[in-house]
Amino acid sequence: VRLTGTKSGCGGGGCGACTVMVSRYQPATKTFTHYSANACLLPLCQLHGAAVTTVEGIGSTKTTIHPVQERIAKAHGSQCGFCTPGMVMSMYALLRNKPQPTMEDVTQALAGNLCRCTGYRPIVDGCRTFCQEANCCQANGDANCCRNGDGNPEKPEEEKPRLFEKEEFLPLDPTQELIFPPELILMAETANPETLTFYGERTTWVSPTSLEELVQLKAKHPKAPLVMGNTNIGPDIKFKGVLHPLIISPSRVKELFEVSETPQGVWVGAGCSLSEVRSLLEKLVPQFPEEKTELLRSLNQQLGNLGNQQIRNVASLGGNIVSAYPNSDLNPVLAAGNCKVSVISSGGRREVPLNQDFFMGFGKTILNPEEIVVSVFIPFTRKGEFVRAFRQAPRKEASFATVSTGMRVFFSEGSRVVQDVSLYYGGMGPTTVSAAKTCTAIVAKPWDDETLSKAYDIILDELVLPPSAPGGKVEFRRSLTLSLLFKFHLEVLQKLRDTNVIKDEVPEKIWPLPREIQPSLQEFQAVSKDQSAQDPVGRPIMHRSAVGHATGEAVYCDDIPKTDGELFLGLVTSSRAHAKITAVDVSQALQLPGVVDVVTAHDIPGMKFRPMSGQEEELMAETEVSCIGQIICAVVADSRAHAKRGVAAVKISYEDLPDPVFTIEEAIEKSSYYEPRRSIERGNVTEAFEKVDQIYEGEMRMGGQEHFYMETQSMLVVPVGEEMEFDVYVSTQSPSAIQEAVAETLGISSNRVTCHVKRIGGAFGGKVTKTSHLVSITSVAALKTNRAVRCVLERGDDMLITGGRHPVMARYKVGFMNDGRIVAADMEYFTNAGNTIDESVLVVEKMLVHMDNVYNIPNLRGRGAACRTNLPSNTAFRGFGVPQGLLMVENMVNDVAAVLGRPADEIREINMYRGPSVTHYKLEFSPENFLRCWDECKLKCDYSARRKAVDQFNQQSRWKKRGMSIIPIKYGVAFAESFLNQAAALVHIYKDGSVLVTHGGTEMGQGIHTKMQQVASRELHIPTWKIYISETSTNTVPNTCPSAASFGTDANGMAVKNACEILYQRLEPVRKKNPNGTWESWNNHEEVIIVFLCVLRGEDLYMDWEKMEGRPGAYFTFGVSCSEVELNCLTGDYRVRPKKSSLIVDFVMHFSFETLFCRQIEGAFMQGLGLYTLEELKFSPSGLLYTRGPSQYKIPAVCDVPLRFNVYLLPDSDNPHAIYSSKGIGEPVVFLGSSVFFAIKDAVAAARSDSGLVGPFTFSSPATPERACLACNSQFTQKIPTSKPGSFKPWALNI
Repeated sequence: VRLTGTKSGCGGGGCGACTVMVSRYQPATKTFTHYSANACLLPLCQLHGAAVTTVEGIGSTKTTIHPVQERIAKAHGSQCGFCTPGMVMSMYALLRNKPQPTMEDVTQALAGNLCRCTGYRPIVDGCRTFCQEANCCQANGDANCCRNGDGNPEKPEEEKPRLFEKEEFLPLDPTQELIFPPELILMAETANPETLTFYGERTTWVSPTSLEELVQLKAKHPKAPLVMGNTNIGPDIKFKGVLHPLIISPSRVKELFEVSETPQGVWVGAGCSLSEVRSLLEKLVPQFPEEKTELLRSLNQQLGNLGNQQIRNVASLGGNIVSAYPNSDLNPVLAAGNCKVSVISSGGRREVPLNQDFFMGFGKTILNPEEIVVSVFIPFTRKGEFVRAFRQAPRKEASFATVSTGMRVFFSEGSRVVQDVSLYYGGMGPTTVSAAKTCTAIVAKPWDDETLSKAYDIILDELVLPPSAPGGKVEFRRSLTLSLLFKFHLEVLQKLRDTNVIKDEVPEKIWPLPREIQPSLQEFQAVSKDQSAQDPVGRPIMHRSAVGHATGEAVYCDDIPKTDGELFLGLVTSSRAHAKITAVDVSQALQLPGVVDVVTAHDIPGMKFRPMSGQEEELMAETEVSCIGQIICAVVADSRAHAKRGVAAVKISYEDLPDPVFTIEEAIEKSSYYEPRRSIERGNVTEAFEKVDQIYEGEMRMGGQEHFYMETQSMLVVPVGEEMEFDVYVSTQSPSAIQEAVAETLGISSNRVTCHVKRIGGAFGGKVTKTSHLVSITSVAALKTNRAVRCVLERGDDMLITGGRHPVMARYKVGFMNDGRIVAADMEYFTNAGNTIDESVLVVEKMLVHMDNVYNIPNLRGRGAACRTNLPSNTAFRGFGVPQGLLMVENMVNDVAAVLGRPADEIREINMYRGPSVTHYKLEFSPENFLRCWDECKLKCDYSARRKAVDQFNQQSRWKKRGMSIIPIKYGVAFAESFLNQAAALVHIYKDGSVLVTHGGTEMGQGIHTKMQQVASRELHIPTWKIYISETSTNTVPNTCPSAASFGTDANGMAVKNACEILYQRLEPVRKKNPNGTWESWNNHEEVIIVFLCVLRGEDLYMDWEKMEGRPGAYFTFGVSCSEVELNCLTGDYRVRPKKSSLIVDFVMHFSFETLFCRQIEGAFMQGLGLYTLEELKFSPSGLLYTRGPSQYKIPAVCDVPLRFNVYLLPDSDNPHAIYSSKGIGEPVVFLGSSVFFAIKDAVAAARSDSGLVGPFTFSSPATPERACLACNSQFTQKIPTSKPGSFKPWALNI
């Protein structure tokens, strides 16, 4: 049907890019149900009788766009656009059910949709306009809102420019929505239900209509799984290769969806979706006294945190129970609440209690294979009975729990003596476990501190995790069993006090962390009143493709229609980290249906390697592998599924080599480095250390980061058919590098290869070197088969193969005076580069160049080394080493402040560059704009008052702490190699006056095409709608440089500007002859040459490492960020508080692209927030990446957005080195996300001080809940015994 709007981002229901709306007709009630679902998990066989609406179905540019599509686009909620169709459909499904939602509804609806570009805030702002509370000044994203008490919306102080105007939006009219197909209504009301059977290539799908038939099927096929939501079986089939010859779908068996009430409780059909269960609980709770609904409310609370909206809409209650996941959210609560299930089989019915005997092991229950869960009984609670559910997860929403609990206690009336208690935990073993011994110790005892104190010791002995337990986090998980029980203790005490059973003062009530996203502010300078209304520069223009993103019409690489005879390529990768290849057996693969051929290194006619930094990287390993995930060969088949099966059938034999190197420490021990190693120094560090008042030495580690671009690596290589010519369609930041790689691999000249890039679904540095390797292999397959070959990596393979940001370890020695002046610093950086050099040495160089940040340290020495290890090679990533290097510098400054007992911001101010300054590599610059940024940020966020308020709060609160930090950056923009800063642009003016612009930059969400359109509009003095940019291609603009280093707009913008200026000058004689003519008439003239290619040389930049001097950047971008967090010391959870958190970037206002840059700033900050607080890559002891998808690797989601996020662009700045005085901001702002890291560390320091711990402490990045909780060193974490390193084999390496 060629509907490509629905995207595939992960294939496992974790990213939301594939969200669609499913609608069904209910004949019994003659009503319709609409719900969002993940298309990647939705079996087509299960949609009989359903209507599926994709993004194309609700609006398009060819007809009319829907208000949801319009508002996300015009609110600038789309950058790369790959996630946008999913966002649109999640919101659309919500509006079909609730036309006037609350903000809570909106954030819940979007919780299952990931975005890597925007930072979510503009998406939320666009969706906020549908809310009832949006009818005030906050609708336009104005932070000075009447609801905040910050201003008077009727009399604003001054009219400030806004990013969008709500009044211009199309109204939402629910009466104009799509109707449910009448033929499906007719079918549902007239057809006699009959069993449906679908036959696939290897699997048969059966959908019975009665419970009796279902029982017979299950008795005959006891091993056949029952599939309702496919959220468990689906991923197993897709990612683990599990094959089920028969699948039974009981979705049409009415008995599985029945609900009935009894005086004792409610029976809920096991087939009910979790969303339906939640709706049922919300309806039941108000109907009964509070004392009867304790369990119902706890279940409802836990359901709100389970999965995401799309998952809850399809996953069933019964399926969730019998899956018996170790870290289940529901099973501990159901078990603690004395629930039971009714099961049926050919032997009859029986009721089985959900208790410690029900869960037998990982994925196993006491039920027999042929038994079917029909319904679940949820009892009402009694007077004096309290039930609570708690959980801790790596991310607040849409994340599997680290530890979950269900806790119930029962008291006789008027007593605090425990009559009965149940404590169940998830995440503390292979299945849900009961703390039965602890319960026995509590029963018949008064509920008080003494009883619970004894319970803590018993539960530690009862719930034991071995140090190498699957999932890791052993100390954290064990501490959570105590801290969550303590939290239950406090809540029960509060309940007993509220019911007058006790008079004791409750130590502290731990309120939930705040969660409502408040209106935020983006403050930028309005354009001059003298500026032409036609001139778009400086005005809030939306991304030129935003509407196409929102309608699904924007074409990405994998959306290109399949050509006749096209093949699909799958990659065979190494399963060993360090081994010789002894044999490659492809015979079984070649015998499989659909498999056409296998491509190996022997098939490469040209270069079998890619040159990188003076070294050679093999395209496909021939004799030896050096990491898990290294490409050995590729299978070419007629479909993706057949290619995947072929890959699994290739057999590789290995001979392991000794002593693989995985960690930085191992690399240092074995001197495993890539050369050259770099060093830089100013002053005399050694002598300076002898003269300082104090010296402190520290060490810090920082983990890596996965790019997690929403569109995985995608490419299509098409043999043109003559003279060895190839068209390459690819998602890459560097078309010319792809052209060169394909030509050299195939042994042909570059003029036979044309690379086309329409747009990229995110890149962040990950689609340069790695993409050239992949496309080279794909081109070999196309050459060998003489057919078009497509390669689109699955998310897991992409994460396994392509590497990411370099993990770093730094050691530092700092000498300082008692007044806070840092006199000397010696920094040593080590990066984990992986198994090939890639750009790792360049990353180290960038770290050393930026190691001074904004501090004038007179004696400064830096050394850096890229460590060679047996992990997948790391590569370029937004910031290119600066986010890692500067974190170490700022941590060092923090340590100085901690040693001196002074505020960190004071130490920062003391050591800042002031007046005419010189960097440690002898570059002169002025820090004036930075100092303005610093002062403005402190003023805008009312830093001094907030700092006092934070300190006061921490004195009064034991288990919740607040932290605050203000962090600066000085970032050198552009490539240090001059040849990489060149650019070119080709501008065509056609006789009808339309303009076609082609330039060397690639559109990947940063809006470069939109910016180039604005440049051309200004220089040619025509409206933007006359200007079109189709794609980036090597046959129009040759020898382009990568779109990277935040320099794409600077370089290409100047090239477009120069080309347009020349063309406009050529029109001067014609304009003089016909001054009253039109643009069209001027260009329809024989004398006019209306095509021009302009090549821009770029700035002369360099870095001389021998002389330790240079000019490695064209200019500096300055910025400052202030963040305040609130930390739950018991669980490590935090939230960025809604107190005007501010981010100020030195960015000229008058001639810039404010809308696009505001979104870039917000997106970069959120990516930095993920880097420093959330995202963790985990490797097994053998070097296998565990975290290969969104279920294991957590990037920030809507729930992580700062509750108020204000962005200010510094006014009245100037930059003569870039187009219209703009500045590159895509990379610098990533580091400003560390303000959240240091705010968390500040909160942790406050918690540690309560335990008598003061001064510097080790706190590695990312600041996950695990690290934050353990660092707080509470009475509960102190109880956990620490396993001696070396005495066990850890579940994961400490990378």
